[in-house]
Amino acid sequence: MQGSAVVLGAGIAGLATARGLLRAGWTVHVLERSPGLPDTGTALGMWPESMHALDRLGVGEEVRSASVEQRGGRLLRPDGTEIARLDLGRPVRLVPRPVLLTALAAAIPPGVIAWSAPVTDHGELPAADVVVAVEGIHSPTRVALFGTDPRPLGTVAFRGTVPGPADAVTETWGPGRLFGITPHDAGNTNWFASIRADLLPPATSPLGAVPLLRQLYGNWHPEVRRVLGALGDTPIDRRTLLDVAPPPSYVSGRTALLGDAAHGMAPNLGRGACEALLDATALVEALTAAPDVTGALRRYDAARRRPATRTVRLARLANTVSTAQHLLPVRNTVMAAASRLGRLG
Repeated sequence: MQGSAVVLGAGIAGLATARGLLRAGWTVHVLERSPGLPDTGTALGMWPESMHALDRLGVGEEVRSASVEQRGGRLLRPDGTEIARLDLGRPVRLVPRPVLLTALAAAIPPGVIAWSAPVTDHGELPAADVVVAVEGIHSPTRVALFGTDPRPLGTVAFRGTVPGPADAVTETWGPGRLFGITPHDAGNTNWFASIRADLLPPATSPLGAVPLLRQLYGNWHPEVRRVLGALGDTPIDRRTLLDVAPPPSYVSGRTALLGDAAHGMAPNLGRGACEALLDATALVEALTAAPDVTGALRRYDAARRRPATRTVRLARLANTVSTAQHLLPVRNTVMAAASRLGRLG
């Protein structure tokens, strides 16, 4: 089947969907509220299934060439002693967000994406067979269709990159907070911190992000202190962490929800970008294989809602466990035992 689609958003899921439909001969219009692709962003985990999705979209090799491969990591205590070794059992590629977005957008013809084009009234959308809503976790389309607002996880995240290479993936768990370090690319380090919201000063506090992070993590092991010492004027993204309660469907009429609009999740499993790409390729395959839009959207919903819902729930659990404040020795013992049994990753 061929037809026309309006894609609301030019993030990972939106660009992947647009690219896939264009390659299949569809007419596509992308409406994006921002003025262009971002030129900054932290590293994203590309699991093997997401790399297969990128291969199907024709950008797999380009992304591989700009990625750093990892097969495991270490879970540490604040003093640097090891809780567990995490053997993922398969390669995960870390890809800077701008690299992924640029690769997906590169072959989209000029004029397909309308930048600085926020959608305020769905009644004014261009006529199309399918509307693809990929507006992120605050998706007004999802809220309008199902009344599903994001729900807070009770944690706040900080993230960024600093100069200097990281040799390995580590995540350090302390009481009520964690600090993660991964390679960003050959010469830079990706870092992230997650903190229980009730441990943070009030919003009216004059304490900036860098002093706050140094206050919370300044006595942790040397690799954390190295990152803290390199923060300087590097950009730091701060956001309250949210996820989305599973909606009853990813489809309503001719509209499909993808990516964070459908299943925004805690970042703890590193699966958000991967799930967005799986959504996009599943939708493209359904729309090009099915004889009609209704059947195609039903097929997409059946393929994606159950596995994505499971990942949302697991990510929420991981967020809670990793920032626990009590029974930490018990938690750490369980994590160590699970890693020895090969149940992690």
